[in-house]
Amino acid sequence: MPSGRGEDDRSMFAEELIAMRNQRGWTQEETAAQMLVSTSTVANIESGYRAPTPAQAMKADEVFGTPGTFQRHERRMRGIPFSVGFRPFQPHEAAARLIKTFQHSLVPGLFQTRAYAEAITEMYPETTAEIAKERVEGRMARQAILFREDDPPPPRVHALLDEQVLGRNVGGPAVMAEQMDHLAELAMMPRISIQVIPADRPHAGLLGAFVIAETDQPPAIVYLDSALDGQVVESANVAETIDVVFRALQMEALTGSVSQTKIKEAAQRWKEQITP
Repeated sequence: MPSGRGEDDRSMFAEELIAMRNQRGWTQEETAAQMLVSTSTVANIESGYRAPTPAQAMKADEVFGTPGTFQRHERRMRGIPFSVGFRPFQPHEAAARLIKTFQHSLVPGLFQTRAYAEAITEMYPETTAEIAKERVEGRMARQAILFREDDPPPPRVHALLDEQVLGRNVGGPAVMAEQMDHLAELAMMPRISIQVIPADRPHAGLLGAFVIAETDQPPAIVYLDSALDGQVVESANVAETIDVVFRALQMEALTGSVSQTKIKEAAQRWKEQITP
């Protein structure tokens, strides 16, 4: 079971689901049919391997005639240190076997150093120091999926970054130099690819950043970043459309080796700006 502040509530949801279906004498297959999900989804939720989605919690309350019990467990489960818009996406990211991400402004959260993440969270309006600290800790905890050694294995991550990301000053030259070095190290990992899209050309991603999480259960889940805190979309049509955009962006990106050179050059430029 994934660890974190939502773990206890995930267990409570699972125990409630098992108790309710046993009360009715239903198998996992019968429960899945009632909830309009796959049997493996029910099995994963009951084992604690996968967190339920808001729609699944609502359906469980409907199927078992409970007064919002499952929805309350699911909401508490999502009460983890992430922005409201991102919270529903985090369980899918944790369970993903493949993650595709595009960023035109900032380094993706999975790749951020602590100092870089702190500089970003502190800039949001009306964010207290306590909230900023919690969100940084949450972001650092998310990155554990890149280095896990158990089952499932770490996800494959394909990241596309607009070159502007390498030159945007977040936190000062020292923070940026460390962040670029970290990107270069990540790009050397066997399950991670990072490609840079040159800044001197327009492309299909200029209107917004996004992340696609592909799990064992279709459809892929999409997180669309925005100034309004982002949006999680569970739609096969949307996932297909965003994947087409991702492939178009890949066509504009530099190769992996050339991209690594770009990142290392950016690191060197930032190091040269550090005041002795």
